[in-house]
Amino acid sequence: MQDTDIGNKENDINKEIKKLRMQAKLNKSLSMELERQKLSAVEARELAQNKTNELSAMIKKLKMESQLRKNLSAEFERQKEIAIEAEKTALQRKSEIEKISNQLSKYLSPQIYQAIFSGEQEVDIVSRRKKLTVFFCDIVGFTSITDSLESEEITSMLNYYLTEMSNIALEFGGTIDKYIGDAILIFFGDPKTTGVKSDALKCVNMAVSMQRKMRRIEDQWAQRFGLKDPLQMRVGINTGYCTVGNFGSDNRLDYTVIGAPINLASRLESIAKPGSILISFDTYSQVSENIQCIEQETVSVKGISEKVRTYEVDLGIPNKENVLKTETNNLRCSIDVNEISVEEIEKLLRFVKSAKRTVMAKVK
Repeated sequence: MQDTDIGNKENDINKEIKKLRMQAKLNKSLSMELERQKLSAVEARELAQNKTNELSAMIKKLKMESQLRKNLSAEFERQKEIAIEAEKTALQRKSEIEKISNQLSKYLSPQIYQAIFSGEQEVDIVSRRKKLTVFFCDIVGFTSITDSLESEEITSMLNYYLTEMSNIALEFGGTIDKYIGDAILIFFGDPKTTGVKSDALKCVNMAVSMQRKMRRIEDQWAQRFGLKDPLQMRVGINTGYCTVGNFGSDNRLDYTVIGAPINLASRLESIAKPGSILISFDTYSQVSENIQCIEQETVSVKGISEKVRTYEVDLGIPNKENVLKTETNNLRCSIDVNEISVEEIEKLLRFVKSAKRTVMAKVK
């Protein structure tokens, strides 16, 4: 009995010991798990802190970038406004410069103006020797004509004449040097040339065109300015080596030509017959194959030892007998029978028939 009790007690003790061991082992496992969880918690806290720091840094960076973008946007807007204002100012300045440039262009020959403003030619005191063909013309008896006119009429008449002649000069590519009262100085061969022969031919053809224009508008002089006699023009042309370029001072320059050939052209113009073109032998030798000329008497010119051979250009302008005219209170018509074509006659007939029908309709 006692042995049985002892055995039971041992079993109970062993169970209790086993239970205690299991509890101790469980406590140890729990302790290790708690330590592990503690470490995990510490790591998680550190990671969270790091993430928080990173997030704070990122937020700070984004705030700075946002502010920077805002500043940049404001700066871009400001620069845009400045650019728009600058563009407006530039356009205004461009318009002003173009206006001034257009005004200045009226004081320069178109060829010289284009060469200067395109940068091809510098505005310096410089000159060069070139073979040019020089043209001089003036109105016959201009001084006596002006004595019978008012200043406004003189200005209007002179401007009309200079405009008509200048348009022809530009059409043929001549460089208009200057206007000297009613006289015009034009030269060919600078700033651009198509060859001495071609330059001379253009110059003479220009002069022929001018004289023919003077004949065509002779009736307009009386109508516009009350002149008793139609205006006539004298022309002198010479070809030779001239000095051409900018002459003057640092403050004011004049693009012109100088030399003996210019003096000879002026001399030829002064002795030419009214309504004619007188050219030198040097010009004649360049254009003789294309232009019909009649040799005139030789002339003595100051500065030239030998007498100068001269030639008058055959203008082929019709005599008064070849011009048909009719005039009434309401009609004025002039026909050059040598120049008018059949097509022009037909056009005139159609015009007359149409005018007749209109007038007859009003009468009925």
